[in-house]
Amino acid sequence: MQNEPIEVTAKVTHVLESLGIPYLIGGSLASTLYGMVRTTQDSDIVTEMRLEHLEPFVLALQDDFYMDNEMIAESIQRHSSFNIIHRESMFKVDVFIPHPRPFLQSQLVRAQNQTFLFESEVSVKFASPEDIILAKLEWYRLGGEVSERQWRDILGVLKTRAGELDLDYLRKWANELKVSDLLERAFKNME
Repeated sequence: MQNEPIEVTAKVTHVLESLGIPYLIGGSLASTLYGMVRTTQDSDIVTEMRLEHLEPFVLALQDDFYMDNEMIAESIQRHSSFNIIHRESMFKVDVFIPHPRPFLQSQLVRAQNQTFLFESEVSVKFASPEDIILAKLEWYRLGGEVSERQWRDILGVLKTRAGELDLDYLRKWANELKVSDLLERAFKNME
């Protein structure tokens, strides 16, 4: 697979869509789409998966992916994450099931369809550029503000999408997420 990250991730998002499960692709795959290109060893999907989705999700993907049903069930119950690994390519897909909160709802509503042409046309939902910046600022803060890679991703999206971003939205949610200081520092790095 030449476009392995997107193609493998699309196999998973296709199943989520068929089960009516809200999702978005975030992490480095999304920051690469909107910002600076960098290699990634995995993809991140944020979803509102529930226990009733477990069996059909596993049945749909078990031939193509290594997965642990118990780990998935536990992740759903605890609102944490699990990963599945594509058998052919060994590419890893991390699936995050966060606790419900207003920012998650905003991200899901604002997710943007992106279409790619492989052997056929594939459409998947990515977090918006603003939401990628905010999510990465939050991860950067939670990680002790030491990840150069996270910071570069934030700056990459800010620089690449300068003039297109909804700054009011960014500042509102940065305040809610308690990362306003980091957002302002990122803006200063742009000058």
